[in-house]
Amino acid sequence: MNRRKKSNQILKARSKKANNKLSPKSKPKYISKAEREKLAVDSLQSLNSVCEES
Repeated sequence: MNRRKKSNQILKARSKKANNKLSPKSKPKYISKAEREKLAVDSLQSLNSVCEES
């Protein structure tokens, strides 16, 4: 492999990595088990308060 090809290969790899970091993520953000439990409790409380008001 000649020098020019090798340097181009390295530059392409670096640019691909940089573009991947900047691109939007399709995977949702991780929510811990404790945080999910808090959200579930909050939603249950809000549902209960709505039912009691009606």
